[in-house]
Amino acid sequence: MSAREMPLASLIVRSLGWLGLGLWALAVLLSDFLAHAPAGAVMVGAELSPPSGLHPFGTDIIGRDMFSETLHGLAATGVKAVGAALIAIVLGGLFGAVAVRLPRFPALVLRGFWGVLASVPALLLAILLIGLFGNDFTIFAAGLATAPLGFVRSFDAVDPRSRHAEYAHATGIPAMILLKRDLRYDFRRMLGSVVTRALAAVTIVISTASFLGFGASPPARDLGLMIAASKVSFFSAWWTAAFPALALILVILCARMAAGLGEGERA
Repeated sequence: MSAREMPLASLIVRSLGWLGLGLWALAVLLSDFLAHAPAGAVMVGAELSPPSGLHPFGTDIIGRDMFSETLHGLAATGVKAVGAALIAIVLGGLFGAVAVRLPRFPALVLRGFWGVLASVPALLLAILLIGLFGNDFTIFAAGLATAPLGFVRSFDAVDPRSRHAEYAHATGIPAMILLKRDLRYDFRRMLGSVVTRALAAVTIVISTASFLGFGASPPARDLGLMIAASKVSFFSAWWTAAFPALALILVILCARMAAGLGEGERA
């Protein structure tokens, strides 16, 4: 759907989502400049100090500045999410767009196989892959785990037996030329939605896996691990979990808004 065909409310929501993602990218790029302290720097302030002018997000149990740590965690999550999203886009959205244009039998076999994988929660697939190959495999695990749902969406979005497709084949144009044409126009048309859906999905998987102990390992910390580490002090120092959680929620929300997801639709 083009911008002209999109309802005004949907266009505004998507624009706000892309604006939020742009600010997120800017914060990731400038995290070292914006942060008050290096990543992991301890005793920057008093332990478990509440938010103040000196420490806007307070400090944690070992005196780390939570504003700085949230920025560094946001950057760590962002780098992983972008890498995983690229894998999901290629193996999911792009592969689905190619597979639907294969001969009917192999296309249906691929649709059935990826459909079965898509029925399994992506987080469980990611944890299984991380368990088999180790925490260093987190980016690949998140990308591979979220690819099946992207494949199914991309596959089901195209009708290879439409009148347009039948006419194109009847002209005798080689299949490879038609495939290149379809990918150039049709896949490019839904690329923004594919990218933002993948970004939202892998961010959820990576952060949740880290929260459960299957992702980042200390001293490296992403937002998921930061939230997990705050469990020991959450009830006495709410800010140690609230600000990393809020940052994570905003990233996922912006990605979902940019994708224009309907009510109840999974990322």
